[in-house]
Amino acid sequence: MKYIILLPVLLACTLAAQAQNINKNAMRKLQMAEFAITNLYVDSVDEDKLVEEAIVGMLEQLDPHSTYSNAEEVKKMNEPLQGNFEGIGVQFQMIEDTLLVIQPVSGGPSEKAGILAGDRITAVNDTAIAGVKMSTEDIMSRLRGPKDSKVNLTIVRRGVTDPLHFTVKRDKIPILSLDASYMIQPHTGYIRINRFGATTAEEFLNALKGLQKKGMKDLILDLQGNGGGYLNAAIDLANEFLDQKDLIVYTEGRASRRSNFYAKGNGNFRNGRLVVLVDEYSASASEIVTGAVQDWDRGVVVGRRTFGKGLVQRPIDLPDGSMIRLTIARYYTPAGRCIQKPYTGKGDDMQEAYAKDLLDRLNHGELMHADSIHLPDSLKYQTKRLGRTVYGGGGIMPDFFVPMDTTQYTDYHRNLVAKGVIIRSTTGYIEHHRQELQKKYKNFEAFDKDFEIDEAFLTDLRALADKEKVKFDEAQYQRALPLIKTQLKALIARDLWDMNEYFQVMNATNQSVQQALKVLNEGFYEQLMDKTTTEL
Repeated sequence: MKYIILLPVLLACTLAAQAQNINKNAMRKLQMAEFAITNLYVDSVDEDKLVEEAIVGMLEQLDPHSTYSNAEEVKKMNEPLQGNFEGIGVQFQMIEDTLLVIQPVSGGPSEKAGILAGDRITAVNDTAIAGVKMSTEDIMSRLRGPKDSKVNLTIVRRGVTDPLHFTVKRDKIPILSLDASYMIQPHTGYIRINRFGATTAEEFLNALKGLQKKGMKDLILDLQGNGGGYLNAAIDLANEFLDQKDLIVYTEGRASRRSNFYAKGNGNFRNGRLVVLVDEYSASASEIVTGAVQDWDRGVVVGRRTFGKGLVQRPIDLPDGSMIRLTIARYYTPAGRCIQKPYTGKGDDMQEAYAKDLLDRLNHGELMHADSIHLPDSLKYQTKRLGRTVYGGGGIMPDFFVPMDTTQYTDYHRNLVAKGVIIRSTTGYIEHHRQELQKKYKNFEAFDKDFEIDEAFLTDLRALADKEKVKFDEAQYQRALPLIKTQLKALIARDLWDMNEYFQVMNATNQSVQQALKVLNEGFYEQLMDKTTTEL
């Protein structure tokens, strides 16, 4: 059953009926202005553009999330959430004007055609894409196309003298919501979700059952950096943890009656300890799941206060394929907390203040010190089962605060990332050492235990940084070195295996992940879930 069903005909009828109540003078005024400009203005005007800008201008007076998208933007916006696109199925990286295949999608058309990791695609249908400074978007448009259509690729492969030619039959390529799923310690599973899309619930359930077969009793659910997505997907995920008739979330607005969304009681992880990881970039659907878990005392939340995006948008399709996403209600957690953070002002001033919120949090110390967060008593709420104190005011406050680690992030490191030095050093290393690494490390466990970034690798990285005019700073380099080594090793693991292995390397130093393990292993979980211990 779908919780949100968009019926364009019904919506059109509803809007038409509501239009009868619109201030007729205001509507007539708007129509007369548009008619006058189009027909009487001294110069010719683009009527479509004029109308688009009028719509944008009206929406800017409302809130930060009511937006207008043209037809092309709508198509691009929906693709990541719908769960697939049509193309050749490769993960790639642009290296010095050449498309380098990081990995072909498992079971995808490129893998079936014989394309390998490390191949360089130099031409598409006899049109050169290497060395011609073609944009990534243009290259992607040439590689993508309708299912069952064919595309001819020219490939340069290390160790092969002449270029290779492949004909690839395009197909549906899945866009996965899950980044990683693995046993992080005996009896504890780890699942990371990057977005809430059409296939999220199915992906999560498959991963969950796979981990349960490996003996998982406890789960760390990583929603760090997850900006949200479909409400349906958030409700389906929360359902996996909650009991029958537990309220997951409700919505309410001036013209929208309160709508309640409940758990069905058929979830597959209603028992077992649960830790949810969040940060300041976790938003919307992530906050719905996190708020429900916290309000029902079903698990504990680790990390930093979430973004605070709790406005419900109704998509209104326009005749030319464009769309208005209009805010019609707000999301509330089971305890009654409004997820949406405050916003004030109008137009550009509101948008600027809203965009600067995370910077303000950083400047005020909130991301580094829990005691920098000051919330009034009026924002106190009680959890549903244990009566613990939780806070409203926008976003979800974690039960266990983890400060942002700024010690290793330096200007030198940021420039290495911005100039592509980290990723290019890795792909260059893999290109020269892939067979050697595959022969030496038969599995990831051996690689994780024994592989280290050596000085020769770092010398090459610094040489590439010099070539890209990244000014060397010895002190900053030494501070960032542990992080640089971890990122390089993780990227190599990703290229040799997959994203699971990438996150296994990265999570070894991720402070929120390590705090979650501490909460599970050192009794803090049980202390928090004891009603007599509400403050830790």
